[in-house]
Amino acid sequence: MNPLLTLSLLIAAGLLVSRLARLARLPNVTAFLVGGLLAGPYVSGLVSAEAAASLDVLTQAALGFISFSIGAEFRASYLKRIGTKPLVITAFEALGAVVLVDAALISLWALGVPGFDLPMCVALGAIAAATAPAATLMVIRQYKAKGPVSEMLLPVVAMDDAVGLVAFAVSMNIAQALQSGAPATVTSMLLSPLAEIGGSLVLGVALGAALSLCARFFHSRGNRLALTIAAVFLALALCDQWGLSNLLCVMMIGAVVTNLCPCASTLIEQTDRFTPPLFLLFFVISGAELNLGVLPSVGLVGAVYVVVRVLGKWLGAMAGSRLVNAHPNVQKYLGLTLIPQAGVAIGMAQLAVARLPGAGSRIQAIVLAGTLIYELVGPVVTKAALSRAGEIGKGV
Repeated sequence: MNPLLTLSLLIAAGLLVSRLARLARLPNVTAFLVGGLLAGPYVSGLVSAEAAASLDVLTQAALGFISFSIGAEFRASYLKRIGTKPLVITAFEALGAVVLVDAALISLWALGVPGFDLPMCVALGAIAAATAPAATLMVIRQYKAKGPVSEMLLPVVAMDDAVGLVAFAVSMNIAQALQSGAPATVTSMLLSPLAEIGGSLVLGVALGAALSLCARFFHSRGNRLALTIAAVFLALALCDQWGLSNLLCVMMIGAVVTNLCPCASTLIEQTDRFTPPLFLLFFVISGAELNLGVLPSVGLVGAVYVVVRVLGKWLGAMAGSRLVNAHPNVQKYLGLTLIPQAGVAIGMAQLAVARLPGAGSRIQAIVLAGTLIYELVGPVVTKAALSRAGEIGKGV
């Protein structure tokens, strides 16, 4: 299928369903996912699997700009005002999901329940930490949410994947050791993931500083937007080539620009005007790639993973919020906004396929099924939580 025709069909499907979703007061994110699902190869077949996969570069670009938008929220004045609270809450909600999922799955394995494999249980626990920032950001933007929960949510989802990457690297090494019988080393468990995160942040700082400097020599909005696009694309390419985290790297570019660049507000505003069609395509393509056929194969393991991960996020966020004495609404509702899971988790599952022969395919099926549920239900729950907190429409 012609790529331009594919793009046209996917955009049309997303826009059409978003119109219908307004009648049910559903977030645009959910509508775009459903539109892609209906147009994709696993429902109507209007867009083939090969055609959807050929648009991978667009999904990478969208993830890059999602990360840039989150990083742009990290203004020094804002971080000084909120202090260390997001760090504590992030550690509790991310590790809460890891510990609870690991405990539940390993307990069922120890009881001899059929279908449970120890390396698979350990790997799934680490993947549970990841949260999709894209869906959360889109809901906040669509409904102009503003308040304590929204303010705390952005840094938490931004730092969430950093914790998830470390947990996954450590857990994957343990899972491989359990499957092969080889001993886990300190280098592979701790030093390698820390080097990946450190390298990503250093590269992000360098590119962000370069972008801030170059923006001073270009005064038109179009040229500054072109510079930003070039910086994000360069970061994505270098991270892919050097094995770094593109999410963390581009997020750091946004953070550096918002604090160092004199024209940061103009540059970020132009980027925000450019990205809505890209974000629409990201979610529609993600919906088209969701295979409903994986649902029957996940069984009890998948059901436990889906339910216990949400419980771990909710309890962890509540515990961390209470520990740092966060706003009462943050304690009540923050955990409910951390349900969505997509790109990073799917990437982890793909790595598991390569590194855990035998168990990897089941891990991928479980994560894809979870993604389908989380991405359809998560934005709706996020909207409901922000509405209950009284933050919908406050940013208008």
